[in-house]
Amino acid sequence: MEYKNIIFSINENVAVITFNNPKTLNALNMKTFNELEDAINKINNNADIKALILTGTGKAFIAGADIAELAKFNALEGKIFSEKGQAIIGSLEELPIPVIAAVNGFALGGGCEMALAADFIYAANTAKFGLPEIKLGLIPGFGGTQRLARQVGKNLAKELVFTGKMIDAKTAKNIGLANEVFASAKLMEETYITADLIASKGKTSLCAAKQSINCGVQADLKTACQFEANAFAICLASEDAKEGTSAFLKKRKAVFKGKLGKSVWK
Repeated sequence: MEYKNIIFSINENVAVITFNNPKTLNALNMKTFNELEDAINKINNNADIKALILTGTGKAFIAGADIAELAKFNALEGKIFSEKGQAIIGSLEELPIPVIAAVNGFALGGGCEMALAADFIYAANTAKFGLPEIKLGLIPGFGGTQRLARQVGKNLAKELVFTGKMIDAKTAKNIGLANEVFASAKLMEETYITADLIASKGKTSLCAAKQSINCGVQADLKTACQFEANAFAICLASEDAKEGTSAFLKKRKAVFKGKLGKSVWK
């Protein structure tokens, strides 16, 4: 597929998806979702990719949904659009590799929802976050009411959704929405440092760690610890664990080359 609204690139073991329609501040529409779906499929089918960075071109990460397109929808079309967005953003969240959102500017509406689907967020000091759909007589439709509440707590999520107000990067870090805030010019450099560090690890253990945390927080402690034990056992039998333990015992640096079988985690 030829991409017009995103840029997809791979640098060794790190993939980057850049939302690239600066005239609309990278607003989300059906075309963007289709391109993103194709890129996610490519990542799923590339065993060498161990981490993914999401970012945007220009002043925005993603400034929301394409209102010009949205305004033309009837109720059924709106439902289809919402479900499409939920499915694509959900598949991003379900990638077996760590995903970092490098939020370089406005992350509003669907942009905030996209960032929330990442495993964590690094923000430029110029970043702005918010779910302003209420100002249009709408609510977030791509999972924002659910993921934001899980991330920052129910009461704070309600305040942000009910008022539609924007918060800056410092506030986002203070409430646990963003992990770190960097000067705008340093954002991608710092994000790459972390992504490269992640990509130096074994893919099976990265997937197991992500799955254990994501599934565990939704379960009681006993069930979550059992999931962790099962995932630990799978890791122990992997090629990467053999390499890691051997390297430790021989006092050398581990070089992880193991591949991830989809059937193990799906």
